[in-house]
Amino acid sequence: MSFFKLNIRLLTLLVFVPLFLSSQEKNDTKPNVLFIAVDDLTTSLASYGDPLAKTPNFDRLAKMGVQFNKAYCQIPLCNPSRASVMTGLRPDAIKVYDLDAHFRDEVPNVTTLPQLFKDQGYWVGRVGKLYHYNVPAAIGTNGHDDPASWHEVFNPKGRDKDEEHLITNAEPHRKISAALSWLRAEGEDSEQTDGMVTTEAIKQIEKHKENPFFLGVGFFRPHTPYIAPKKYFDLYPIDSISIPYAPEDDRADIPYAALAHNCKIAHYGLPESVCLEAKQAYYATVSFIDAQVGLLLDALEDNQLMDNTIIVLWSDHGYHLGEHQGIWQKRCLFEESSKAPLLIYAPGAAGNGIKSDQVVEFIDIYPTVAKLCNLNPPNEQPGKNLILLLNDPLLNWEGHAYTQVLRPGNGNPVMGRSVRTNKWRYTDWNEGKEGEELYNQIKDPKEFNNLESDPNYQQIKAELKTLLEENVSGQVPTTPFNPDRL
Repeated sequence: MSFFKLNIRLLTLLVFVPLFLSSQEKNDTKPNVLFIAVDDLTTSLASYGDPLAKTPNFDRLAKMGVQFNKAYCQIPLCNPSRASVMTGLRPDAIKVYDLDAHFRDEVPNVTTLPQLFKDQGYWVGRVGKLYHYNVPAAIGTNGHDDPASWHEVFNPKGRDKDEEHLITNAEPHRKISAALSWLRAEGEDSEQTDGMVTTEAIKQIEKHKENPFFLGVGFFRPHTPYIAPKKYFDLYPIDSISIPYAPEDDRADIPYAALAHNCKIAHYGLPESVCLEAKQAYYATVSFIDAQVGLLLDALEDNQLMDNTIIVLWSDHGYHLGEHQGIWQKRCLFEESSKAPLLIYAPGAAGNGIKSDQVVEFIDIYPTVAKLCNLNPPNEQPGKNLILLLNDPLLNWEGHAYTQVLRPGNGNPVMGRSVRTNKWRYTDWNEGKEGEELYNQIKDPKEFNNLESDPNYQQIKAELKTLLEENVSGQVPTTPFNPDRL
């Protein structure tokens, strides 16, 4: 890009951003926020380049707003990731690494994102899963909720709970919550828990449309067990599905600690035919949730709220579907589970309809949504305000993303830490004592070639390790945690 063009772009941003914000400041009507969380959704969407996915409504939202192609969670595990998003704080600050801890045990006075809106006169409600739930056991309950965050909460429970006995469990020794398990459900979308979440969310949109609202809508799928009405399975014939390619020696240069403790054996030791069925079921549930997202978008349009409603759609983390010779689910620091969908629609933003390839983090969500609504968080926020990227998604951002995960180890917990830049991913395990990884994301986006021991890259590795140590502690928690719940 020429110097002249670069300065024109920067000038445009400097002029446009204050105008965009000041127009909201002058508007007596505060913008609404529709905050959509999807459980265990990787970038298996057509708008992210997945050739298999049938996701017209996710894609519709991507065309409306800005799709962040390189958005990274702080921990690839449900409870700590959600606690981080909702507080805007890194896991080391809230000391949440497993599925049991609650962030208020460490930071009792923190103001969560929905609580910020609640304190500023918004009606704030939750339908479904925003904070952690044990899925499917806690469906229909408050789960691991934070009561201070909401005025009202709604916990639908559908026929998927009543029909758990019909679920195919490919690993009977595991609970269906952790196993590759699925069900081709009978009946209509509206009978499933996530269909009921949609129905209730639309009721709340219509009920509160005359006053500013912050509505959190949390879908439970595609978290296992993968349950969706049969018609969504029919979108994905088995012969259209394949196991991801990996070189025969792919795992030879991967540290043992890098493989999730619940998935050390390739494909859980299951035959390929079973893995293909599981992958079909996962995609079926993604398309099922896509249909629910479409109904929410329709509801905003039908109630003439689209021009005054900010929409944020995110998943708590990514998900593995057989990459690296048979890794499934989450808890890894590879690209597939660290990266997750992030779509933001801000009415009037100049970048709407353009995708951004800049590296961003999920802790950026809190300060961005707050600033879009002219609210000032009382907490110190380590995340970045993404409004510049919403107005110019092609802006050179030079972002860094930090992801970590705690493993039980062999009796001694192991902390894994990873930093992602535009070009590189560097990861260490137990501060490097149990292995390191360095991948060139431009030449090797699937992370097949670990360069950590290559003498040509030692300076780069050292610089990235310094970046990592400045932002993520390598220490395992001194407070009690449950290794069985990692």
